[in-house]
Amino acid sequence: MPVRGPAPAGHRRRTNRPVHEWTDVPDVPFTGAPKLPPRPDGRPWPAWTKAWWAAVSTMPHAVLWHPPDWRFAMDTAVLVAAGHEGGRVASEVRQRERVMGTTVDARRGLRIRYVDPGVQVAVVACVSCGPADR
Repeated sequence: MPVRGPAPAGHRRRTNRPVHEWTDVPDVPFTGAPKLPPRPDGRPWPAWTKAWWAAVSTMPHAVLWHPPDWRFAMDTAVLVAAGHEGGRVASEVRQRERVMGTTVDARRGLRIRYVDPGVQVAVVACVSCGPADR
């Protein structure tokens, strides 16, 4: 049972601090993305899916992606195409887009922020330091 009254002297509340700092990415469209491969079932990609890929593959933070991340994005494109053709995959696509950071809110959750490319920012992760040490 919890004890009522003020906290004892010297007792600090435990707070959950972020385990990592923000990742700053220059706000410049990414140009090194792979092309959208042929669709697994051989049909052409819907126009909306091609537009989706053009947007996702040029997001500035795509510069951080590795081959497995691109594979995940390509698999998501298959689901997006199914959704554009009437499939019921919206929930899965929404979750995958959150993981990929396609919206401002999703990037905030991933602690990714776009910065002016003319400003050099040094990012130093301090995982175990307190507010006074940062």
